[in-house]
Amino acid sequence: MLKNHQSSQITMGIIGVRLCALFVLLGVTACQSPPTTSAPSLDAPSPVESQPMADGPVLLGAGITLRKVIEVGPGNIRLVRNPADGDVYLLDSAGGIFRISDISASATRDKVASLREIEGTPTGMAFGPDGTLYAVLNTTVDEKMTQVVVRKGVPNDQGRFTWETLASSEPYPLSNTYYDHLYNGIVVSPNGQWIYINGGSRTEHGEVEDNGGAFPNTRDVALTSKILRLPTSAAKLVLPNDEAALMADGLIFARGTRNAYDLAFAPNGDLFAVDNGPDADYPDELNWIREGLHYGFPWRFGTQDNPQQFANYDPPKDLHLQSGFYATDNGLYHNDPGFPEPPSAFTDPVVNHGPDAMKYRGEDGQEYDAYAQGKALSTFTPHRAPLGIVFVTDSELPAQWRSEGDTFSAFMLSWGAAGGTLSDKGQDLLHLQLTKTGDNYEATSTEIARGFQNPIDAVLIENRLYVLEYGGNGAIWELTFE
Repeated sequence: MLKNHQSSQITMGIIGVRLCALFVLLGVTACQSPPTTSAPSLDAPSPVESQPMADGPVLLGAGITLRKVIEVGPGNIRLVRNPADGDVYLLDSAGGIFRISDISASATRDKVASLREIEGTPTGMAFGPDGTLYAVLNTTVDEKMTQVVVRKGVPNDQGRFTWETLASSEPYPLSNTYYDHLYNGIVVSPNGQWIYINGGSRTEHGEVEDNGGAFPNTRDVALTSKILRLPTSAAKLVLPNDEAALMADGLIFARGTRNAYDLAFAPNGDLFAVDNGPDADYPDELNWIREGLHYGFPWRFGTQDNPQQFANYDPPKDLHLQSGFYATDNGLYHNDPGFPEPPSAFTDPVVNHGPDAMKYRGEDGQEYDAYAQGKALSTFTPHRAPLGIVFVTDSELPAQWRSEGDTFSAFMLSWGAAGGTLSDKGQDLLHLQLTKTGDNYEATSTEIARGFQNPIDAVLIENRLYVLEYGGNGAIWELTFE
């Protein structure tokens, strides 16, 4: 999350992804002994480091080359590929949607949709297999409420899009805090029939957020802390702020996500989502998202209990609370007798066996490395803010980077920690190997580049990974795997 907050809704939506500056959560109970067949060797050699460009990231390992494609300016938040024309599209939070043509060579940029055409500032966008573009917007209503609007852009013969409203929600309460995560992440199903959108929480960790007394005793509501599934054939669908009505309409796909800022389908059609943790030192998550399941928020972070739900909670004794995060410094963790009872069952995050992104805060308040201890973590070091997950599907990549059989290969970015004392700050690129084990997945995670400036999204084309930076001059970097 970012320490320096902007007032725009787009930035507030990113805040949930840690574009605010408030997360610190993890703990030793998130660790468990991994199967010896899944854990990497503790004797793995140190990576070879190189920095091909003085202002660029550091590469960790051989066989990777780096090129700066273009600088697009700060504040760009999405980079997606249109499967219909093969071009890459950029979402500029201040200027609209741009097509980047010939990204592997001269990389020219032209606007294909203005904010006026879209009728708002999108926080997320995704293409269907036929080139239809779906954009997620959040609109303030009467200052204290917000609503999500999903716009559908059908390609026209001018190389632009004709826009219509696919769905919009009833207004629901803003908390008017850093924790209005809003709607942002969106992905289209491989068959093009459904879109899945992330409704971020309106709380930091399930506390009452009454917006100056406007909404007494209000925590999260029916439209928050969920992933919704909507038919792409819908037109002006209304999303009610009512749990029973959402269920009756078949719109709730999964519950208990805090802020699943990025979603992606694996090659076998399984849906995954990154999820950013709270201001206490508990883990960030990678989840295999399945219909009807609950992923724990606000009662759990990773596999650890949110202590505020317990009657004897004493914040001064909670060593997962570290100074430098808004919620911890301003008393949002407190004894809370009204905290609601949890539902009956939760689904665990993907288990990480490392070797990287494995730091955690122990019950004694000290930092530990789960990998060095031969333990696993559920899933990543607190406050790394995972983003931009991309699955490998192209055989153009060298064998070490490809998916193989039941093991899926993916790349994942980290926005980076905004504070805290844990040594793993992110702002890097991880390579993940995901293997289904029983009723969940297990992962290995290896850092292959670091030193980006708040990387926020990525696109993979053949053997080239394009990484978009939110910070600095908004560079797009090309990493080629030889």
